[in-house]
Amino acid sequence: MDSEHILKIKNANVFLEGTKILSDINWELKKGENCFILGSNGAGKTTLVKLIMGLVWPVYGAEVSVLGNTYGRCNLSEIRKKIAWVSPFLQSWTGPRWTALEVVISGIDGTIGLFRKPGEKEIEKALSVMRQLDCETLSKHFFDKVSSGEQVKILIARALMTSPELIILDEACVHLDLKSREFLLDTIEDFASKKNSPTIIFITQRIEDISPVFNYGLILKNGRIILSGKRDAVLTEENLFTAFDMNIKLHRTEDGRYWSVLHK
Repeated sequence: MDSEHILKIKNANVFLEGTKILSDINWELKKGENCFILGSNGAGKTTLVKLIMGLVWPVYGAEVSVLGNTYGRCNLSEIRKKIAWVSPFLQSWTGPRWTALEVVISGIDGTIGLFRKPGEKEIEKALSVMRQLDCETLSKHFFDKVSSGEQVKILIARALMTSPELIILDEACVHLDLKSREFLLDTIEDFASKKNSPTIIFITQRIEDISPVFNYGLILKNGRIILSGKRDAVLTEENLFTAFDMNIKLHRTEDGRYWSVLHK
C-alpha cells in the first residue's frame, strides 16, 4: 500500500452511454495537498468525482488508487467509508422530519436522515463534531428551517462522523448567497488548518471560491486535465483564458484569494 498518496489515477478514459467523458486522466495527490478542481459546466468535474468514488469505471488499461487501495483489488464499500462526499444535491434528500443533530448522526449509517434511535455516545460525538464547525447551536433546529450555508455546514458535520481521510466538496457553494458563501468558506479554511484534518478536494467553477488553503489545483476542460500543479502556478490569467476562452483579469486580495473580472 502507498501511504504517501491520497490518490493516483493513471491513463483513465471514461465512457458513459457511448460518449467519452474523461480522456487521458493522469493525476496524483499526496497527503497535505488540499486541491481545487476548476472547470466550466460540462468539463467533466462530476464524472471525475464519480471515478474517485468508484461509481464509474475507466476502460481497460487504467489504474485508479485511492487511499493506498487499487480499485479492482479492494473492497470498494470499505474505501467509500473513508471518503466524505458533500454536495448540495444531498440537501434535497432531506425532509422536514429531522433535526440538524439527527442529520449529522445519520452519517454513521450512510443515510440522509435518521431512521433509528441514536445512542448516547453517538449523540455526544455528533455534538462534538458540530461544535468544531461552530454549528452546535443548530442541533435542535429542523434541517429544512436553517439557511443554505448552515445546511452545508451540517452536511459537512455529517460527513465527519465516520472520521474520513478524504473530503470531496462538490460545488458546495453553488446555491449560496454572498454572505452564506463567505460563512462557509471561512468554516472550510478554519477546519482545513486544524492539525490532522483530512485532505480536501474542492470542486468549483468560480475562481473567487478558491481560498489559499487549497495549495494545489487542476483545471478540467472537455474532459481533460489541461493544467495541474501548485495553486499560484495554475491560477494565472493565461491559464484561465485557455480554460474558459475568455479574457479574465485577476485581482489578488491581501488574504490570498483571487477575484476575477471579465475584460472585453
